[in-house]
Amino acid sequence: MRYKRALALSIHWQDEQLAFSNYLQQHYVSGHPLTVQVLDYFSEWRSLDEVVAHFTQYSPQSLRKTLDQLVAEQLLLEEGSAQASSDALLAEQWAPWLPEGAFHFATKDTPFASAASSEEELAAIVPASEPPALYRSPQGGAPIKLPRAPYPKDAFHQALLARRTHRAFSPQALALDELSRLLALVWGVQGHVDSAAFGRLPLKTSPSGGARHPVEVYVMALRVAGLAPGIYHYHPLHHTLTLVNPVATPAQASLYCADQEYFADSAALFLMTAVFERTMWKYHKPRAYRVVMLDAGHLGQTFCLTATAMGLAPWGTAALRDSLIEQDLGIDGISESVLFVTGVGHPAEAADATEPE
Repeated sequence: MRYKRALALSIHWQDEQLAFSNYLQQHYVSGHPLTVQVLDYFSEWRSLDEVVAHFTQYSPQSLRKTLDQLVAEQLLLEEGSAQASSDALLAEQWAPWLPEGAFHFATKDTPFASAASSEEELAAIVPASEPPALYRSPQGGAPIKLPRAPYPKDAFHQALLARRTHRAFSPQALALDELSRLLALVWGVQGHVDSAAFGRLPLKTSPSGGARHPVEVYVMALRVAGLAPGIYHYHPLHHTLTLVNPVATPAQASLYCADQEYFADSAALFLMTAVFERTMWKYHKPRAYRVVMLDAGHLGQTFCLTATAMGLAPWGTAALRDSLIEQDLGIDGISESVLFVTGVGHPAEAADATEPE
């Protein structure tokens, strides 16, 4: 057996202790500073015999025990293990954006408060301090009053003013042509532009940094007339759906969205992922990770406005069970990873079906 130091490894001081984290596996442990010297030796694959020959001041038994501990804490990886394969894929796919890209993996699968939490448990989450002001009034000259012109009563302004995040839905199924129109207008390719340096690039209704369009979308069909329940991948150029998972249930939808039960009543969910390589290929600096996030946000707002204009009830959430969704989509979570989920149904009649205005 040979061993190598994890690439997805960060080390920092925390509360007067040296903290080690494998951010890809989300494993955290404190350790002695001597651990750094030991890990430094494992910049390439090493066997136990090589370790014993190098660290002659320690017994083979203590070195064997140390290796077992470092492997258990996922600071060292065993050759041929699943963790080593994931680490190698990270090295291949994310090299231009590391170590800064660690943020993406270190923040996946965040625990969220359960809808079943008691009032006391929820109250404990709220900070004791006063919330920061929602509006900023800079010091300086006197404010200049702007005229309040009436909004035009056209379709765009009406959709913009009517947009709300819905929390309740009618049992009515989504028509297949409604689903088709949503996909085409939000994620579909509307045309192309030819670039001398970057070739033929797709144009969509939402902006994308460098027209790289890293975001993919998968439809979780729960109640779509003419479409069997399941999870489908949408091809934005061909305007086609391909089944990737035949299992799609309301309970599963709620689970995906960190147990937010109201989303289980949606007619369809839209699971947005990112293929980071598309953006990384052009933008080598890790700052471009923000561009991918902005792309997903643009698509989410375009989705909400489009659904509202169609008389539907849209919503979106970033409270997700990342790894579960990625597993069900059949993606590796490294070269392609989930970012954002939106959904839609027909609006319920209840007055409290939307978020507060």
